This record gives sequence, C-alpha cells and structure tokens, in this order.
Amino acid sequence: MNELFLESKRLAFYKMDSSDFDDIAEMLKNKNVMYAWEYVFSDTEVQDWIDKNTEKYKKYNLGYFIAFDKNLQKVVGQIALMPDTINNKTYLEIGYILKQEFWHKGYAKEGAKAMIDYAFNVLGEKSVIAEIRPMNTASQKVAQSLGMKVTGDFIKKVKDKEMKHLIFTLKNPAIQS
Repeated sequence: MNELFLESKRLAFYKMDSSDFDDIAEMLKNKNVMYAWEYVFSDTEVQDWIDKNTEKYKKYNLGYFIAFDKNLQKVVGQIALMPDTINNKTYLEIGYILKQEFWHKGYAKEGAKAMIDYAFNVLGEKSVIAEIRPMNTASQKVAQSLGMKVTGDFIKKVKDKEMKHLIFTLKNPAIQS
C-alpha cells in the first residue's frame, strides 16, 4: 500500500501511484461517474492524472488521495485536498470522485469532512472551496451537508469546452476574517 496521508472512521487516504491505475481507471473511464465532466478518460489520461497528483504531492503534500475502506479492504474512490486557482486567486479545494458502486453510502461526505478538518486544524486555512457543476446535484448535496454555501461561479475550460462551475465555500469557524 502507498504512503498514508490521513484516516477517518472508515477510510484511509493514501497517495496514489501507478499501482492504483486500475482503480482510478474504473472511476475516470466510467461515463456515469464522469457525467458532470462530460467526458471519460483514456488510458493515457488516467496515467497523466496519476502523474499530476504525484507532482502535487511533491510540491504541496496535497492532491487527490485514494480513499480505501479499512473494513471492506477496498478502494471506494478518490478524495482531494489541493490548491486551485480560479480567476487568478488561489484557494484550497476539496473534491470527491467515487466508484459508482459506493455512491450514497456517506463516503464523499466522510472523506471531504476529513480533508476539511485537516485544512482547518492542521494547515490553519481560513476557508476551503469545492467547484461543482450546476447539474451535479449529488455533489452539491454533499457540499451543503458539510455547511458549504455557494459564493460564486466561474467558467472553466475543460477539453476546449467552457463549463460553468459553482463555487461552494466553507469558512473556518475558528478564524475570524
């Protein structure tokens, strides 16, 4: 198993590497999982995804992490905590991509909550964001259940296509801004 980053009640979060290719491909090549992105990944793009996250670990010790259910002994998805730049402003973003068979079981919320707690309690961040497509109501519900609120929107270019994203924000209650 790869380097452990963090744990929650059910999940262990590991840094991904090429040995995780099949699990990551199961998510990124599934049209139902990737519907909000409006495309699925090729094998080359899956490897690029792994390589990009490996670089983020080296640079920030952050990125998308493999979410591993400790009881089931299975990879259930990927949960992110990573820097993101929107309109020339840098934020700390959470994200979640789950294998379809593990939808609606609380993994996205549990994983995102663990990353938020890390951002606030370990890194001392003032806030975190999530960028979510307007039609992705399941992800919006996860963000809202964590107390995140829509604070704006922006257009993100993905594969030469302009896609509107909502910005959900959660402020650290321990830090007065």
